[in-house]
Amino acid sequence: MTTRSIGSLSVSTVGLGCNNFGWHIDEAASREVVSAALDAGITHFDTAEVYGEGQSEEILGRALGTRRDEVVIATKFGHGTGGRAETVRQSVEGSLGRLGTDRIDLYYLHKPDPDTPIAETLGALAELVEAGKVREVACSNLSPDQLREADQAATGARFVALQNEYSLLHREPEDGTLEACRELSMAFVPYFPLKSGLLTGKYRRAGGAPDNSRLGGKEGSRFSGMGDKLLTEANLTTVEKLIAVAGERGHTILDLAFAYLLAHEPVASVIAGATKPSQVRANVEAARWTLTVDDLAAVDGALAGAASA
Repeated sequence: MTTRSIGSLSVSTVGLGCNNFGWHIDEAASREVVSAALDAGITHFDTAEVYGEGQSEEILGRALGTRRDEVVIATKFGHGTGGRAETVRQSVEGSLGRLGTDRIDLYYLHKPDPDTPIAETLGALAELVEAGKVREVACSNLSPDQLREADQAATGARFVALQNEYSLLHREPEDGTLEACRELSMAFVPYFPLKSGLLTGKYRRAGGAPDNSRLGGKEGSRFSGMGDKLLTEANLTTVEKLIAVAGERGHTILDLAFAYLLAHEPVASVIAGATKPSQVRANVEAARWTLTVDDLAAVDGALAGAASA
């Protein structure tokens, strides 16, 4: 698999999102997914302290085992706890313990904390880098203005990557965020690249959502209500157009979902979750397609007038 850079780190262009671990699949199934990812050449594993209420980090650490040094582990702090210096210090120790490692390769501020100056958060992160507990620091769910504020506030460690939602059905980063990342020499890491499965081809205008699928989640399940939000007439119409664009080129909409994101600088690695080894292999294969200018124009034509979901 090809690699791209995030700061000083080299990562596979397809990463494995580990948010399913402990929430949607158990440890045995998670281990199979991790093994498939390693076999397929994935070196970028993305988790967070809140995923699976901590189980995701624990499962990932055990699943990597002796192969830990072959990969880049990214995890996140501050989703509900904020970015105060003391929180940063406590969170990193918790994640290191759950992951069973002596350092975190890429450590993200999970979301902005309006109550804490970003300089305080960055100062605490710089201490972790100096201590060797973290190699690079990054952020998630920040706006272009917040990115520039953080860059100006940095006196030691600075954010080298931004992880925000980005997909064919959510192109908001193209309205200034990607440009800001280029301006600040930051990598961009898309999450939800398949829009919760809507861009896999599993959901069509005729047929509805399979009962065992994420968007067909039953009342009371973790994903209950997602189908009502995403399986709209507008979204499904756009999906059909994208299926046609990909099919005319001998590819699937899944292929297009990955290839489209990787065609946009400075995207470094596309994070996608998986519940089965077959999904991991399909994701890796999808990233082998390099879109041409004509391909991108065809996508723009299919998406013309479509609202970002």
